[in-house]
Amino acid sequence: MKKMQPAAKTLERFAAIVGPDNAIFAPEAMQPYLREWRDRWFGKASAVLRPGSVEDVVKILAIAHETETAIVTQGGNTGLVGGQIPSETGEEVVVSLTRLNRIRAIDAQNNTITAEAGATLKSVQEAAEHAERLFPLSLAAEGSCTIGGNLATNAGGVGVLAYGNARALTLGLEVVLADGRLWNGLRGLRKDNTGYDLKDIFIGSEGTLGVITAAVLSLFPRPSDQATAFVAVDSVEAAVRLLDIASRVSGGRVTALELLPETGLEFITRHSPLRRPLSREAPWYVLVEISGFGEPGRLSEALEESLGKSLEQGLIADAVVARSQAQAQALWAIRETLPLVQKPEGGSIKHDLSLPLSKLAQFTSEAALVVERLVPGARPVPFGHIGDGNIHYNISQPVGADAGEFLAPWDEVSAAVFDLVQQLGGSISAEHGIGRLKREMMAKIKSPAEIEMMIGLKRLFDPKGILNPGKVLPDDA
Repeated sequence: MKKMQPAAKTLERFAAIVGPDNAIFAPEAMQPYLREWRDRWFGKASAVLRPGSVEDVVKILAIAHETETAIVTQGGNTGLVGGQIPSETGEEVVVSLTRLNRIRAIDAQNNTITAEAGATLKSVQEAAEHAERLFPLSLAAEGSCTIGGNLATNAGGVGVLAYGNARALTLGLEVVLADGRLWNGLRGLRKDNTGYDLKDIFIGSEGTLGVITAAVLSLFPRPSDQATAFVAVDSVEAAVRLLDIASRVSGGRVTALELLPETGLEFITRHSPLRRPLSREAPWYVLVEISGFGEPGRLSEALEESLGKSLEQGLIADAVVARSQAQAQALWAIRETLPLVQKPEGGSIKHDLSLPLSKLAQFTSEAALVVERLVPGARPVPFGHIGDGNIHYNISQPVGADAGEFLAPWDEVSAAVFDLVQQLGGSISAEHGIGRLKREMMAKIKSPAEIEMMIGLKRLFDPKGILNPGKVLPDDA
C-alpha cells in the first residue's frame, strides 16, 4: 500500500507531541537511525521522533493513522535483517523508543520484572541481579539492544536451551495499536486461559502489527553453581552427542552449548588479543555450560564426568574446564568475540538458521559443498547455539577477493543454503526475524494458508498498512 510524504502540518503535529529536542528533521542528525550497523541498509525518513512516554506514542499513532503516515519503530538499532531501517523513499517516520527505558516494577516473590520497551537488555539483567534474580535472555548486543526489539524479533541467544526464547520469557505486554488505542496486557500470570493469547501475536511481528511499549518478563533464581568447559571435537555429530551425555549426567542442567569452527578460532587469534585455550587444533570446538543449585563444585564434577564419558567414546580430542569465574568469562569471551572478528576478514554472507539436532551434522557437511560450488575458496564460519538447533551459517570471502564482488551473489548463495535447510526440515530464521532480508522468501517457505492468515492479521491490526511497511510479508501481500 503506497504511502505519501507526510505533510508539513503533520510533521509539526508530531513535533508538538515530543518537543523540539526530540523531533529530528536534519538529515545529518537522523543518520544514526537510518543505517544498519553492518552498512547493508541505508534508509531515509521524513523525521525521527523520540517519545518520552506511552502517552506520546498513543498520540503519534493516532495522528499517523489519521494521516496514513508510515511508522517504523526502532529500539537499539541492532537488528540484523533490516527490519528497523526505513525504506529509501523518505516517506516514513522513525519512532525511536529509547527514552521509554524505565524499569517499572520488580516482583521478586512472583519472579517478574516490568520493563519499558526502550530499556536495554543489560539494564533488565542488572535490575534482576539487584533483586537476586536472573533474567536469562543474553545476546552479544545486550548493552545496546532493547527489550522492545528483543520482543519484536523474538530474540534467542545463548540461554534458549534452558530458558527458552523471548516469547517464552514474556508473561504480558503493553501495546499501542495502529490507530492509537492502548492495550494494557501487563499481567504477571503464568496461567490465564481466557481466550486467545494476544501477546504472542505481537511477539515476533517486527513492529508490523503494533508498537510494544512495555512487558512483564519472567525472572528465575540465580544459579548457585556453574561449570564451564571449552572442548575440541572432530565433528558436529560429536558435539551433539556430547550435549546428550552432559544432559543425562547433569540431570538436564546444561544451560548453553555453543559451537565454533577452527576457521573462527583462527580469526579470533588474528584479530583480537584472545588466545587459544587448548594447544591442540581441531575442526570444531564446543563451549558447554552447566548451571544449577546445590553444593558448590558438584556441577564441575558432573561436567568432568561428562567429558570423561565422551572421551571414552572417542567424541572429544581435548578439553579445559574453567577453575574460576574469571576463567569461565575468558572462555565465553572467545565465543562473544567471534561475530566481531569476521569483519576484518572482508565480506561476509550471513544466515540465521535452525535445524533438528539430528540434521546439524548433515547440514554443515552438505552446505560446505554448496558454498564451494558457488563461490570457490569461500570460508564457511558456522557457529552458534547448536544446543537448541540454532546455527549462524556465515560465509567469509575467499582470501584476497574483492568484498563487493563476493557479496554481489548474496541472494543466489542464500537461496541455495535455504533450499538445503528446507530439505532437512529446518527454518531460515531462528532468532533474527525476517525484516527486509528474507521477506521475499516467505512465499516460498510458507504455505498459501499460512500467508493468508498472516495477511489477515496484518489487515485486522493495521488496516491502513502504516506499521513498518515492506517488512516480513512478501511484496504482493
